[in-house]
Amino acid sequence: MDTKRLDLNLLVTLEALLVEQNVSRAANRLHLSQPAVSAQLSRLRDMFDDPLLIPAQRGMTPTAKALDLLDPLRRSLDQVRTTVSQHSDFAPAQATLTTVIACTDYLQAALAQPLVLQLRKRAPGVRLALRSLDLPQLDAQMARGEVDLALMTPGVAAPSLRTRHLFDERYVLIGRRGHPKLRRSITVAEFAQLEHVIVSLRGGDFVTPVDDTLAAQGYKRNVVLSTSSFLFLPEIVSQSDFVALVPQRLVRDRASQLRIVECPFPVDGFEVGMVWHERNHSHPGQRWVREELAAVSS
Repeated sequence: MDTKRLDLNLLVTLEALLVEQNVSRAANRLHLSQPAVSAQLSRLRDMFDDPLLIPAQRGMTPTAKALDLLDPLRRSLDQVRTTVSQHSDFAPAQATLTTVIACTDYLQAALAQPLVLQLRKRAPGVRLALRSLDLPQLDAQMARGEVDLALMTPGVAAPSLRTRHLFDERYVLIGRRGHPKLRRSITVAEFAQLEHVIVSLRGGDFVTPVDDTLAAQGYKRNVVLSTSSFLFLPEIVSQSDFVALVPQRLVRDRASQLRIVECPFPVDGFEVGMVWHERNHSHPGQRWVREELAAVSS
């Protein structure tokens, strides 16, 4: 490729096309006509000697080379944008802003709650709207501006969305203080015999991947209650002899109310991160909220 006559505008168009995967939406985003973007796509195909985007039933599908280009292209263009024009200043104490965050009930308690308390001190004019995470619809919701930020496992986000790792979560076993059978060190057999409450996000399931791990060791745990919410678990176990495996951050400030012990066998944890759309990437207020969220998650 001859880079002597490289047109930076072509790379900006390529970024928009790879994010939107639709010529019309990319044209709207760039404030260009559809024929102009189509002509630039043709030049890009010649430049990279690759179709880059292939017509599909809805919009266009990026090729393997196009997917490889997206991340380095974004990083390079971000550096150029920062060099040419710094972000506008954002004054939290005087600003008015609404941010819509989609997440599970667990992450509302673990992350959104401390963020709200922090914002009331530093940015009283910044409001948060919390809504349930709808993963199949998230990409479209963000493209329409209905959701500004999602808290979730970033690895399952659509490739067109931006992501940032926040922390790795692990599970701990909880029960009430004074539980007659929950000791600091229990065996797998003793674990299986306890009365367990589990979370089934679909509702009604009495088996999770934990049970598959137990079955491989020849055990079956005693599940007495299935619920769709993690937030229900600390309260119910504190008033009974039930136990539950929960994300550690959900109960890290409740050691005085609950007995918290390690699971006697390895349980896979999960990654938590932020996910947002390109349309919000350079917005100074939304960028500030993301930084505040990163700070409260550390």
